[in-house]
Order: sequence, then C-alpha cells, then structure tokens
Amino acid sequence: MNKRDIPRLFAVSAAAATSLLLSAAIASAQALPADGFPASIPKAVCGPTDHTESGLQGETTEQERFSGDSETAYNCNLELVGEEPQDTYQGAYSQDGPAYYDVCAYYGTDSGFKTGQGIKVIDVSDPSHPVVTANLTDTPAALDPHETLSANANSRLLAAGQTNGPNFAVYDISDCRHPVLKGTVDASSPSFHHMGNFAPDGKTFYATQNFRGVGGYVYIFDLSDPAHPQALAPWQYTGDGRPHSLNLNWDGFLPGVPEGTLLFAGQPGEFGAAPTDSSFGPDGLVIEDVSDYQFRRPNPQIRIISKLFWADQGQSESMIPVHINGHPYIISTDEAGGAGGAGGWAAACARGASAFGYPQIIDVADVMNPRIVSKLRLEVSDPANCTALRMETPPDPPGTAPGTNLPASSGTTNYSEETCVPDNPEDTKMLACGFQNAQLRVFDVSDPTRPKEIAYWKAGAPRARILPASGSWAPGVDRTVDKIAHWVRWVVADKGQGDKARQNGKGNGKGNGNGNANGNGNGNGNGVGGRPGNSADIQLWTVSDAHGFQVLRFSKSFTAQHKDLFKNTVTTR
Repeated sequence: MNKRDIPRLFAVSAAAATSLLLSAAIASAQALPADGFPASIPKAVCGPTDHTESGLQGETTEQERFSGDSETAYNCNLELVGEEPQDTYQGAYSQDGPAYYDVCAYYGTDSGFKTGQGIKVIDVSDPSHPVVTANLTDTPAALDPHETLSANANSRLLAAGQTNGPNFAVYDISDCRHPVLKGTVDASSPSFHHMGNFAPDGKTFYATQNFRGVGGYVYIFDLSDPAHPQALAPWQYTGDGRPHSLNLNWDGFLPGVPEGTLLFAGQPGEFGAAPTDSSFGPDGLVIEDVSDYQFRRPNPQIRIISKLFWADQGQSESMIPVHINGHPYIISTDEAGGAGGAGGWAAACARGASAFGYPQIIDVADVMNPRIVSKLRLEVSDPANCTALRMETPPDPPGTAPGTNLPASSGTTNYSEETCVPDNPEDTKMLACGFQNAQLRVFDVSDPTRPKEIAYWKAGAPRARILPASGSWAPGVDRTVDKIAHWVRWVVADKGQGDKARQNGKGNGKGNGNGNANGNGNGNGNGVGGRPGNSADIQLWTVSDAHGFQVLRFSKSFTAQHKDLFKNTVTTR
C-alpha cells in the first residue's frame, strides 16, 4: 500500500491478517531449514587473545562449566572496562531494567522486600569505577519492579510498576545520581504489572500485566503531571493483541504517522498452551493503533492494524523499531523458544522447533503486511542441533535454579534472546542483544538479509556464590553460567564533545555530537577507529545476574578494522 495512506488506518480496525555438534553445526549453517532461512548465522571472528567459547555458538559446554573455565568471562572483540563494586554486591535481576539516563544506570530486583535492595542507581561518570549512589526503596514499585523499570530522556523520568501489587511510581532523574520521587498511584489488573514502556515524548506509560492471555489488560498512565500520575481507562483484549511487552513508534519511523500512535506488541504464545493460559498464543507481532490514548481522546480504543505470527519459538516480548538503510523494520524477541512449550526441550526437538528463541528482522514498510526478512539464529537455536545440545547440557535437577523462563522439564539453561538494542535507531548497523545464558551477543545487520555475529561477552559463572538478590540464585545451587537478559546501552565515549546531547527518548542522535538535547546533530562520524587515545571508545553498558552493572568496550583493533560499521553509532536511551 502507499505509505501516505497509513494515517487513515487510525480511524478503523484493520486486522490482517541434520548435524549435531560443532562440525555438523557449521555445515548446517549452509543449509536452509523448512522456513527457507539459514539454520544459523555466521560466527564472530574473534581476536587472538580473546577467551572464546569452545562449543556451539552461544553454548557453554559441560567441560567449560565443570573445569572452572566458565568462571572466567568469555569474550570476543569486547573487553571489560569496569563493574560495580563486588564486595557488597548481593545480586541482580538482569531483566529488571536496566534503564539509563545521562551518566547513570538503573536496575532492580524482584526480591527487594526480602533483601532491602530496591532500584540501584549507578554513577558511571568514571566507567572504570562505577559507583552506587542510591538505592530506591521508598515505594512498593521500587522494591518489586520486575521488567517495568524504564527511563525517558525527554521527560527525565524513571517509572516502575509493582509486579506483586498495584503500585506505580514516577521519579525525577534530572539529577541522574539522586532520583526524587515525584508521584505514585495504585492501579493495575488483579494480576499486577509485568513489563512496560514510555511513549517517546515521556508523557504516557503503557504497563503490561502478568496475565497476558485472552481477557488480559494493558494499563495506561498519563504522566503529563509527574507529581500526579493518572491512570487512564485500561484496555482489555478479548482476542489478539495482548502484549507481553511493547514498543511505540518514534518520530519519523513511518512517513505521516505521529510518534507514539503505533504500538508494536509482542504477543506471547507457547506450544500447547491452554486457551485459559497466560501464554495462549499465537506467538508473534501485533501492530496496534493507540492514537486515542496518545491524543487523550474520550472513550479511547485500541485498534489492531495487522498481525504476524510464528510457531517455532515462544514468549514474544519487545518489538523494537529501527531504520536500516532508511527502511523501517521491527526487531522481534522471543524469551523461551520451543523449549518453553508443552513437553519442554525434548518435545521441541521432536517437532523440529528451535529450542531457544532468537531475533528476527521484520519489514514493516507496509504495516498491513509485515514480513520476516531474516532470522538471527545462533547454533544453539538450530533445530538440527536440538537433541545433541540437550544431551550435552549438564543434567541439573529440573527446577533447581530460578530465572530460566522455562518449564522444569527443560532444565536450568536458557539460551533464548530477550532484548536487542540498535547502535542507532535511525541508522542501524549493529544490534546488541541479551541472550540470557548465552549472554550478550552483537550482530552486524547493515545488510538486513545477511546478518552475522561480530562480538560477544559472557560474564563469569558465580557457581555457589551467595547472591540473594539475583534472579538466578537459590540456596545450594551451583550456577555454572551467568545471565544477561535485558537492555544494553551503546555509549560513544572519550571523543571530547556532545555525548550527553546525543541522547533522547528513542536513543537517537546524528552526526558528531554537535547537536541539541534531542539529538539532532550535524555532520557524520564520531572519531571511531583511530589510534588508542585518539578516537572514541564504543562501550556497551549491561547488567548480569551474578556481577551486576558492567562497562564493556570494543577492542581498538576491532573498531579500527570496521570504521564504517561504527561511524554513526550513538549513545542510546
């Protein structure tokens, strides 16, 4: 359809509808499974001194785990700059946030009521020595935010919704190191808050609920006056459209479509889920018109524009809008894969599904007819490797460790992808993605039909370290892998000018940092790739369950070899 016709959609509802281990896996990457896409994408080529994986792409092998090797981080073209102090560290839920503003990072834990740890505030002005400056414990939402924790640079607000209660809290982060509570409101469905996201202008927050099945709700909050947040009329889904997580369109994502009026919902589905289950599918992307809420119209309605479902994964989450070569795409996420369905990992292998979830690049230039153009499968997600990988993964007693997002029958390892962050939403060339126990993986997507892996970081395993605030810890459990699940931040550092100005609510910015507070810079390039001390560092900020906040950077040799890939990278979120 003609892009100029897209705004007309907002007035009506328009529903649219082989090989087993390493050598075999490498061969299978050349084959095309039944879906017509490569079985796995090319592996990263690592530096000569990197501590690299020895098994399948993404895997931590049994030998690596029990020899003690996995206690040292695995790295490929990324190196550690600094991490939060470990002497008083008691764990993190890497999916609770993280959120970022200015020189600060924020993350939460689901165990705040037990441990007294709420939302941690990290000052990263010295990346080699991040410092905890505050611990927000003054609201029920701060003590129990789950995946609702989110920041918006346009409004300078931090929001959190309680996952075991109705509380919703808003903090002023103008001084990012010392957030100030602005206002709270108690409003939720009986199942309470699960995930959430701001509209780009920071004046509306959408909170998904723990029950995402048929009849589930999304709660919408008006934050125009942060001191008095108002719950707008919630929306109940009687069919498709139920978001596990959600993202909204930024200004200019689609021609003629005002920002914040399109909602990209990850509707969760699991193989074999009952119609009354929270994960009753189908699994995939639903594009929705939320302009009534954005414009505060009376009796607001949410209207479905189109749907795109798939059957080989499970638990769709965020749907991230990006431009690649000027073209609009959505990056999909699935946190459980086929191993999350009925019968667990073994049943996924038997039906030829990918055991673990992975990103997809979806063309949405025609929002009525979204289509998948590539699948970023690691070798651990190749269906041909499913049975052998299951047999080679340590047979931990089922259900002994939390944080897997899988049924107990699937064991205690989950290599599924949960989030991705583009290096520049308006000119995306790379994605940094959290793959849970496969941890942080970075991809070159400059050709969206031929993605490839270029780097990874797997933080060291905690083993039996006592971490009561960690999402992966339980008494007596030997954790032989760490977990990185959620939002990474790209940071362009040490180039002299404009880092702070390059931030806005969608993580957008252009040029060389000579921009205003909305990231509208000029020029091209950011000084990447020169001699050490004479060029920008490209950092990735992240959080793992066992180590908390960490700052990584791409090696100078790698950025020097790939200047074109990094030249328009911006500081995101």
